Amino acid sequence: MKVAIFGASGYTGLELLRILALHDGAEVVEATSRQYKGKAVPEVFPALRGFYDNLVFSDPEDAMGVRADIAFSAMPHGASQEVVPELLKGSKVVDLSADFRLRDPGVYKSWYGEHKSTGLLSQAVYGLPELKREEIKGARLVANPGCYPTGAVLALVPLAKNGLLAEGTVIVDSKSGVSGAGRNAGLETAFVEVASGFKAYKVGCHRHTPEIEQELSSAAGGPLGVRFTPHLIPASRGILTTAYAGLKEELSQAALSSLYADFYAGERFVRLLPEGSYPDISQVRGSNFCDIGLFADRKRVIVVSAIDNLVKGASGQAVQNMNLMSGFPEEKALLTPPLSV
Repeated sequence: MKVAIFGASGYTGLELLRILALHDGAEVVEATSRQYKGKAVPEVFPALRGFYDNLVFSDPEDAMGVRADIAFSAMPHGASQEVVPELLKGSKVVDLSADFRLRDPGVYKSWYGEHKSTGLLSQAVYGLPELKREEIKGARLVANPGCYPTGAVLALVPLAKNGLLAEGTVIVDSKSGVSGAGRNAGLETAFVEVASGFKAYKVGCHRHTPEIEQELSSAAGGPLGVRFTPHLIPASRGILTTAYAGLKEELSQAALSSLYADFYAGERFVRLLPEGSYPDISQVRGSNFCDIGLFADRKRVIVVSAIDNLVKGASGQAVQNMNLMSGFPEEKALLTPPLSV
């Protein structure tokens, strides 16, 4: 199967190339980058020497006519919505930007600005396989979830789906490594600024808030507001999410554990930790796993999740979606044990 990656020179592009190098059913035939057009992939990513020695970055405009079975768009929001309609003429598409995640164009406008391809919003399937597996299988356009929403929704959706979350009580507190800010250098994510720091940012106004609310509300069958605060930690990758919520009825620790075990039964990439154990981002590093730990306190719960923001939070989940859309085993090229050190 032929694969094209648009916007392949960022961290998510690098992760797509790394993961797909292990996929014996897929061949990357096109990788675009305006910044590095004309350069061979290993010139930009030396770690990929021996895997893509003959693949040269092309300009996105020159690659629009490429014949690919699957096209990944790892371009920024706004830019992706201009490229995706053309890609859909010949390929199935997994979009890693925010452009097709929000179903309401008015909500998108409030958080991101004008949307130029609103006609595709109703066609896009939200690409969280643990929730939308069957819809993804038949989709031509999949909106890959954001990194923070992946950790938050997987942490809370079993409670939402069972109608247990009390409205007005959900608090999501997430800590992310600096790779979530992208590969372009900036003062706020420079080593000296981050190495000994730990701060909250975009408090009360982070763009992933409506995405988390959309998916939890959909699962609950009614509106669920979320108070979401992201933090930047001195780590290269990983997201640890601690979610707090009030419940409509009391749950014991055993009942909470049983509810999650039933909900995630058979899910290869969700690992529920034993009672009293909680996730560590070092234990999912480089993998497509989401680890979850649970604490029950009568009518309150604390749920902790850990993902690698570049894998389950982005490119790994994108390949998981590609596998579903293309008839491959869902875990193909993704069962890599975490790099625990």
